[in-house]
Amino acid sequence: MEVTLRRMGNSQGILIPKPILAQVGLEGKADLRVRDGVIEIRPLHGSPRAGWADDARRVAGAGDDALVWPEFGNAGDEDMSW
Repeated sequence: MEVTLRRMGNSQGILIPKPILAQVGLEGKADLRVRDGVIEIRPLHGSPRAGWADDARRVAGAGDDALVWPEFGNAGDEDMSW
């Protein structure tokens, strides 16, 4: 879709049609970036760590929080010659 840059005060902008905003879930605020010469506009999502505390409690409550690897830090260091 071709759009026209419009003067908005000391800046320029474009009008984004409502159906396009709805298609990508943009509402209110957005994340705006330039990456590899391309302007990206993305919906803002909550904190990337939102819900971690609840998930940790759920995992611990299910007993699934055991170590995957055994403790090995510095084991056998006394046998090394420096």
